[in-house]
Amino acid sequence: MTFRTLFLILLLKCILEYPQIVSDGLDEETYDRMQKRANYLDQEMAKLLQELEHGTLKQIVMAWGALLWAALLQWQFWALAGVQVLFLGLCWKLRERSHDGESSDEEESSYTESEESEGEDPSERDLARIYERRIQWSVHRLAHRRRVVEELVRDLLLVSREHFLNSFFPVLQPAIGVGSACEGWSPQEEKDVVYCVLVPLKPPCGHTFHLELDTAGEMLQKGMCVCVELVCTCTREQLGNNTLCFLHHCKEELMRNQEPSLLQTLCTGPYLDAQKIALWFQKFVTSAWEEVLQSHHYSMKVLPSTRSCKLKLKKARRKPLLVDIIFGVQQGDSDIFLSSQPTDALVPPSTTWLETYAVAEAMFFQHISRQAPRHSCYLKCMQLCARILVGTGFSPYTLKTVVMHLLTLIPLAGWCRRDFLLRVDDVIQYLRCCVEEKRLNHFFFGNEDMPEEISLPTDFQTAQPINLFQNLVEDPDAHAKALCEANDLKDRLRKRLFYGI
Repeated sequence: MTFRTLFLILLLKCILEYPQIVSDGLDEETYDRMQKRANYLDQEMAKLLQELEHGTLKQIVMAWGALLWAALLQWQFWALAGVQVLFLGLCWKLRERSHDGESSDEEESSYTESEESEGEDPSERDLARIYERRIQWSVHRLAHRRRVVEELVRDLLLVSREHFLNSFFPVLQPAIGVGSACEGWSPQEEKDVVYCVLVPLKPPCGHTFHLELDTAGEMLQKGMCVCVELVCTCTREQLGNNTLCFLHHCKEELMRNQEPSLLQTLCTGPYLDAQKIALWFQKFVTSAWEEVLQSHHYSMKVLPSTRSCKLKLKKARRKPLLVDIIFGVQQGDSDIFLSSQPTDALVPPSTTWLETYAVAEAMFFQHISRQAPRHSCYLKCMQLCARILVGTGFSPYTLKTVVMHLLTLIPLAGWCRRDFLLRVDDVIQYLRCCVEEKRLNHFFFGNEDMPEEISLPTDFQTAQPINLFQNLVEDPDAHAKALCEANDLKDRLRKRLFYGI
């Protein structure tokens, strides 16, 4: 007898032993007939089981499979299986939650067991964990998006060099990431973060740049004009260079055989014009974006701007990237530049370029990142404090200056994760003391603790420190308001830690 017959017998037996209740009106004759049929099936199954005892192992396995299939037809089995699955799912969920709680202490190798057990307040660790869980815009995310921006701008500048190879437009140098987002922190929400890069300009062949001080500017916002002058290239011409000398060839020959000089294109009078440069680069980006390597991944839109090139880059199912490309002229061999970007307080004429310390600041934070222990907390301190200061009269630049001073005063070994709340408190206390004393020194003027890696002009090193809080000295009402806001910072910190960002 085959196993198919055995399966059918078991199926009929299950139906007979567990009939579906559809009516109470079965007569006695029908019931007797069903009972006899059940007895017959029992006898047949007993015979089959005797045969299986003498069968092969394969037959035994198949027989048990048939028995199991019969069991699966019963609703009791399904009910029990459902309860078991639900129970296992609940156990797994509880285990995952327990694992997450334990793993939060193991994220950082520098957090050893001895360090956690010796004199550390558990409440401080809890506060640090609260911040790490609730921070909305992580340092790691900023760093990742910064690298994406740097790669896109690098590809864009490679295309520009091919476009302007034989022209006399400014020579675009590799971009330098500047500003808070490129340094690894940001006071802004994720959707509003702007990644700023500075593109240094070098004079093209046959031209040179001379910087002329704008005497109307103040020291903190010192303005300069970039005077463009033509230089003789006859020697290069004699060496086989195809460039005609702008000084020693007639205008007709130059107009017929050579591109116009920089003085004729992007200057107003003899001075480099920041607005003309911004418009020139915006037109180039619009026309050449399809040639950029990653253009098929990102859509690009040029946003309105008079002295820089602002781009909105969008990738499918991703948040847009906001990029601000500004232009700069280097002062000698230093890390101090003249920038096309105006300040919030001053929009100069198009031929005036303002002194910027953004590149020197970027160099400083790169120096700190190389020297500091792994997983240092200074960027997280700046991120948290920047959010606390939103809505006050203290600017992000004030915060950056405070932290740069503290990074040179406190050994870098003291910026580990376990010291996070202590360093946040140091930032708040330092700022409060500066407000009380009405003095916060500019970081790059007369600072004896300046790292050697930062290259500054000689007059910066010998200058007297410049007070960024001079307005508090001159305005008693502004000082009273600043002092009140400084005293309120600890309350803001507690709210930020406990109620989220």
